[in-house]
Amino acid sequence: MTRKLFGTDGVRGRANSAPMTAEMALKLGAAAGRYFRRDGSREHRVVIGKDTRLSGYMFETAMTAGFTSTGMNVFLLGPVPTPAVGMLTTSMRADVGVMISASHNPAEDNGIKFFGPDGFKLSDEAESEIERLMETEIEPAQADNIGRAKRIDDGRFRYNERVKSTLPRGMTLAGLKVVIDCANGAAYRTAPEVLWELGAEVIPVGTHPNGRNINDHCGSTYVQTAAEAVVAHGADVGICLDGDADRVMILDETGQVADGDQLMGLMAKSWADQGRLAGGALVATVMSNLGLERFLEAEGLRLERTAVGDRYVVERMRQGGFNLGGEQSGHIVMTDYATTGDGLLAGLQFLAAMVETGKKASEMSQVFEPVPQLLKNVRYAAGQLPLENGGVKAAIADAEAKLLGNGRLLIRKSGTEPLIRVMAESVSETVLTGAVDQVVAAVEAATR
Repeated sequence: MTRKLFGTDGVRGRANSAPMTAEMALKLGAAAGRYFRRDGSREHRVVIGKDTRLSGYMFETAMTAGFTSTGMNVFLLGPVPTPAVGMLTTSMRADVGVMISASHNPAEDNGIKFFGPDGFKLSDEAESEIERLMETEIEPAQADNIGRAKRIDDGRFRYNERVKSTLPRGMTLAGLKVVIDCANGAAYRTAPEVLWELGAEVIPVGTHPNGRNINDHCGSTYVQTAAEAVVAHGADVGICLDGDADRVMILDETGQVADGDQLMGLMAKSWADQGRLAGGALVATVMSNLGLERFLEAEGLRLERTAVGDRYVVERMRQGGFNLGGEQSGHIVMTDYATTGDGLLAGLQFLAAMVETGKKASEMSQVFEPVPQLLKNVRYAAGQLPLENGGVKAAIADAEAKLLGNGRLLIRKSGTEPLIRVMAESVSETVLTGAVDQVVAAVEAATR
């Protein structure tokens, strides 16, 4: 069954506009409740977390109504990072976990993503079945079996302790001055608390959410604010999270950024040297830089590529028994510790490496020379199919021919926004720019 509602990371869109309406959320909660409530002989549980968007209240309430209408008991976590939902779904023996967040998107957007009882995101098949149930008459629970809702006050603290436990016993971050940018999002309390408790001197950025300022000139998609703070305060390192704290960007002491590829390269080599890298491979998406692949090959390691989306990275990791993967955008997945990308956890691994080696962030954060890469996005309107346009197809074919043997071209639709993403890599920046601009011009012409 083709999924109409779910994208690469749950359901996402502009709040209070189709499909992200309270009515949809209520139906989605009821359908998911019916899907997971298969055994009537025991209590059924769902945990719901959210980020700091104003619309989170609306969707939290609607999802709660949907779930309780099918007899499921709901445990409300409040604002917590996405990986906390995955962790608490399993630790609280819940049937399903829900995170209400649009991740790095602006405050006007919101989204809903699910975790199964094992703490991992749902498969395409499970999401398709939930969509099918939404189109049917969902059988409600009898009046005496309606579920209850309860707020859980210590979910954040449980997650904090789990994250801290991933560092070597007795390790302290004393002596490190750390800028932590929480994007005015879900980790605005969690991340500074964890770093302070581990001994670091903490300089917080993006820790005053008001419902409308999540990801606004802060966070992993806008590192300039944190970079300025690093330089101004003479910090040793900066850690930039996104709105739901499942991705990270690292800044060295000069404010220079290291993306997910650099962090994954560092961790893959370190883990391989320690005999910890399962399968001798790193799992990453087609977006990861060719320079990362060449670096790994020189170290005798492999790069396993997947479709874009951390869920596809995790699926490949589970299939192949790998324990490290992620995305260039900063999703770093370490299945020894977590079921999904965890920005704070990845940041702590970087800090631990700094403590163990005594090296500066700048000495560790640029582990390979990236091949020049250019990414441009073209927005299109609902109902448009620019990739089916003849002129666009011809432009893509011509660009691929120019890059043949000298780089690569990747064209894809975003799974979370109405965008066509045009990305190319080439050792020749002239060829690179020409190839991308040629395709972008064709897509823009097709969407006028």
